[in-house]
Amino acid sequence: EQIRNILTRGPVLATLDDRSAVVLPGGRLWTIIERLFELYDQEPLTRQGRLRIDTWRAAELAELPGAAPEEWNGIPRVRQLVQTLRAGVELAPADPPDGFAGELRPYQQIGLAWLEFLRVHGMHGILADDMGLGKTVQTLAHLLAEKRAGRLPSAALIVAPTSLMKNWLDEATRFAPALKCVVYHGAERRKQLADTPEVDLIFTTYALLRIDADLFRERELSMLILDEAQAIKNAKSQAGKIARELRATRRLCLTGTPMENHLGELWALFDFLMPGFLGDQKTFNQRFRDPIEKLGLGDRQAWLSGRVAPFLLRRKKDEVAAELPPKTEIIHTMELSDAQRDLYETVRAAMDLRVQAEIGDKGLARSHIVILDALLKLRQICCDPRLIRGEKGKLKARDSAKLTALMDLLPEMIEEGRSVLLFSQFTSMLELIEGELKKENLTFVKLTGSTRDRATPIEKFQSGEVKLFLISLKAGGTGLNLTAADTVIHYDPWWNPAVE
Repeated sequence: EQIRNILTRGPVLATLDDRSAVVLPGGRLWTIIERLFELYDQEPLTRQGRLRIDTWRAAELAELPGAAPEEWNGIPRVRQLVQTLRAGVELAPADPPDGFAGELRPYQQIGLAWLEFLRVHGMHGILADDMGLGKTVQTLAHLLAEKRAGRLPSAALIVAPTSLMKNWLDEATRFAPALKCVVYHGAERRKQLADTPEVDLIFTTYALLRIDADLFRERELSMLILDEAQAIKNAKSQAGKIARELRATRRLCLTGTPMENHLGELWALFDFLMPGFLGDQKTFNQRFRDPIEKLGLGDRQAWLSGRVAPFLLRRKKDEVAAELPPKTEIIHTMELSDAQRDLYETVRAAMDLRVQAEIGDKGLARSHIVILDALLKLRQICCDPRLIRGEKGKLKARDSAKLTALMDLLPEMIEEGRSVLLFSQFTSMLELIEGELKKENLTFVKLTGSTRDRATPIEKFQSGEVKLFLISLKAGGTGLNLTAADTVIHYDPWWNPAVE
């Protein structure tokens, strides 16, 4: 930090061997020294006085200004990679392989080219397109291309939430029928896998990855793909630890939210992909997370962005809007009912006293649980007062202004032929909505954490047999390709925009 403070003030004077002096730009000199600090800090010299780094850390060498890659004594592949990274990753759209039963949009063809770029240079990465932009189809196109080229000698393992097992199998059957797939799930899963030794893709869940870790540790995998990879954003999670232990030639993360809350989640993904690339967790926090999140240092943020850029492909919906159908957002506001307002004010006043007492006793930093509990209760009252314990028998559906407004909207939407997804954080709220739908004789399907047969409600909605799908945010809020929908309703918008 002392060196940084000196060099970033302006030009510095350096003495040469012949005792002459030269004026050097301090900022550029600091850029070089800072990178060297990191390289030597993480990887000390060997006994021969050499610095050993992995190929994918060539991105760091590309950041050093004024060095000519062709003069380095590295292997040709590393020199080529450094030159490529320094020039910038410019990709031409790639055509899908023979036998791919579908069309890729232009940005998806770029995604296919990027996956090929990673393969050529022996690197791993995160395909982080927004939800709904087709990460699954881009991945399947790449896997089919790998099989066509004879580069899939062993199975690729795709780990995803339980709710996505059927979706992955359906998409693979539809777009890449030449890929031989098996879903590793159910009571007979081990026998089923043993009975199909020649398989290209194995689909399994994060839960089964933990339960049957011994089986997966034994396999040599061509690729290990984590779908909804934010599931391992906690570096200490059991699924994340097991995923790091598996033997795979290549690794890929698929997620629309590579970072939901803090930079530590991004570190966890890269620790799975390329251990050591961003240093250990303590070093990463010191070098990047704290300076960016606490101090707001733009140069550190630019450094981190440049470091991960070749290995992370992210397109937002507004960037490819011309290739997508339009979307309209409507926010409905409503007044609380009298009974609802009375209960809200009663709970608010009581919780206010409790929160103030807790903060006075423990301080703000240690009062989060009580604060969140207060917010949760107030959110529940806004959804429906009957969600509060003890109120279910006292109040009726009409005492919920939001439920009343919803039941004014839904019959008209269904009559217009709309296909509606209805999300709520609370499964108990979905039960209350379900009761009102039955009174109106409106048909629907439902997906919550307790749903055993997930395939049937999805098929009924996708086929158009049923026009309304009730979904709990936790059980069905990520990765499902419910393309039949033209309307999405968030009954209670989630307080984390990335999740919503």
